[in-house]
Amino acid sequence: MKKLHKKILKVIKEPRLALIYFSDWRLFHVLPDKLYIKMKYRLYMNKKLNLKEPKYYNEKLQWLKLNIINPEYTTYVDKYAVRKHIEKKIGHKYLIPLIGVFDQVSDIPWDDLPNKFVLKCTHSSTTNIICSDKNLLDVESAKRKLSKWMKTNYFWYGREWPYKKVVPKIVCEAYLGDEKNVPCDYKVSCFNGKAKLIDLHQNRFTDKHSLDYYDIDWTLTDISKKIIPNSRQSAEKPSCYDEMISLSELLAADFKFLRVDWYVVENKLYFGEMTIYPGAGFNGFVDERDELLLGSWIDLNP
Repeated sequence: MKKLHKKILKVIKEPRLALIYFSDWRLFHVLPDKLYIKMKYRLYMNKKLNLKEPKYYNEKLQWLKLNIINPEYTTYVDKYAVRKHIEKKIGHKYLIPLIGVFDQVSDIPWDDLPNKFVLKCTHSSTTNIICSDKNLLDVESAKRKLSKWMKTNYFWYGREWPYKKVVPKIVCEAYLGDEKNVPCDYKVSCFNGKAKLIDLHQNRFTDKHSLDYYDIDWTLTDISKKIIPNSRQSAEKPSCYDEMISLSELLAADFKFLRVDWYVVENKLYFGEMTIYPGAGFNGFVDERDELLLGSWIDLNP
């Protein structure tokens, strides 16, 4: 009730937020992609979307979403199908060990799963069940969440067209962290095939979650996103950093923009996912100058 009360107060103070909360409702599905994206961009970014002469980072992500249609992108966003692509492109050793893949929630053999595991829906983002101790897992709650997610077409939330035709499945992968923490998440942003910026997520899924940005020389920058605070502390460069960068650039060679996500566990590199439109192009930076800087790194010319 407290969360709902806070939301109501925010809407009263800023009515624009009401439209944000309602923008993903089914009644908006009738809107053409371009119109919907313009509306949502205005609501989330609080400014007009310029698709004729895009300059900002998130503007250019929207332009890419609407103008570059490559059927292979559907494979890249599919959490299961992308594994074959990664195996062919850089090798099986970078894949997180696969425990199983299931067409529906009822197919999951809960009793046979190891004590630690991660369940991921193949057709969406942030739809994960992270289990570090099966004895503490609320299986019925996990089933309800997965059942709800499996009925959702992630395409409608940001009109990221590669998700529209992904066949929903559930993959079960090995749990890489320890009992208390998941491993740090390194996200390498490549602009026209060249790595320029690395997002470091620490303490994910806790109230200490932080996001810091490093340049290609692993120097901490003052870039920050609105949704996650900086730690304001420099972290040690991973031992496999050069390998991470070279593999990211290999995977991003044919993209005007691609973010490649990685985990590092005991100095070993594991592929996370390929992200074509981070935040669906609706997550702004604290400083607008950073939006312009990152936008300048994406060359939209043929």
